[in-house]
Amino acid sequence: MNHRDTEAQRDPLTEQVIGCAIEVHRALGPGLLESAYEECLALELGLSGIATGLLINFNVPVLKHGLRRMKL
Repeated sequence: MNHRDTEAQRDPLTEQVIGCAIEVHRALGPGLLESAYEECLALELGLSGIATGLLINFNVPVLKHGLRRMKL
């Protein structure tokens, strides 16, 4: 684990967003279309009080093309 990983784990907002994503993954499991996870993550983030979420697709040549910001 590098220094950045340690910092991210200590950031309460990051932990909360990751927790929301884990809840969605537990409920839906793997293998669905991105849109299903997006819809459910938006609902989960709405229960958390976080106003913005990010969906990140690492399977793109340029990462900025794989970022989607969701405002609640």
